Amino acid sequence: MTLYLAEDDVRNLLSVDLAIEAVAAAHRAHGAGRAIDIPRARTRTPTAVLHILQGALLDEGVMGYKAYSTSRAGKRFLLHLFDASNGAPMAVIEADFLGMMRTGAAGGVAAKLLSRPESSVAGVFGAGWQAQSQIEALCHVRPMRRIKVWSRNDERRRAFCAEMTRRTGVDVVPAAGAEDAVRGSDIVVTITSAAEPLFDGDWLEAGTHVTAAGSNALIRKEIDEKTVRRADVICVDSRPIALREAGDLLPSLERGRIHEGSLTELGEILQGTHSGRLQPGQITLFESHGMAIQDLAVGVRIVALARQQGLGKSLPY
Repeated sequence: MTLYLAEDDVRNLLSVDLAIEAVAAAHRAHGAGRAIDIPRARTRTPTAVLHILQGALLDEGVMGYKAYSTSRAGKRFLLHLFDASNGAPMAVIEADFLGMMRTGAAGGVAAKLLSRPESSVAGVFGAGWQAQSQIEALCHVRPMRRIKVWSRNDERRRAFCAEMTRRTGVDVVPAAGAEDAVRGSDIVVTITSAAEPLFDGDWLEAGTHVTAAGSNALIRKEIDEKTVRRADVICVDSRPIALREAGDLLPSLERGRIHEGSLTELGEILQGTHSGRLQPGQITLFESHGMAIQDLAVGVRIVALARQQGLGKSLPY
């Protein structure tokens, strides 16, 4: 039976715990050579864009793709899963909430691996849909006691902080400005659509971990070259994807200040083949762009739960 899961089904099934476990498993498989991931492809028309990510998790027995469209009318996300052994369709999943959760989970996995264990203060740039799961994942992997949020809209920022405080039980507060969000923070997260750097890399203190999660196109830049230059570890979800999409890294790559070999993949750290943070005073950077295998790992888990709980609808194929 091919299962169809709507957004409400996904919300009922998907937790932060599950998302973090799934994303870590996907990257561990990638680091072990047991995953296939194809960099994002885009089809553009004058009024809309279709984005497709595809891949497979060999040990999970699943392959598939996520297709999403973006336009002024909005965004639409669908994840398609197939049995990797025979190609049979397994599920079609509405994937807006799923995508948000797996993006935050990737940030959480990176923070667990790269930030100092005692990290308790974070600065977050962005107060939108995607920022929610970034904060929830941080609270899951580190003993957070204060999170400062900076965004352009003051009213939205304050409402977002109040809601996230209620949801997490952590003191989530509006930052006074970009510098306030960075200084004194153990972890800095950027999750915006900015085309210019959001803060001065000189503001980062020794030992800070940075997750830059909003730049998945060469025209987007959330961090400056100082941040890249100061990073002792530059971690990416995938080198091929980073070289195609990392607007944050492009200036340093073009100038030869970093190169492909400078980049460590998240899966390599999970597998123990590359090191992450070695000293408390190091600055670490995770460039998150998104991979199909993250979606597949989350999707296959919630399909299993849905079948157990009798959720979803059967499709006629």
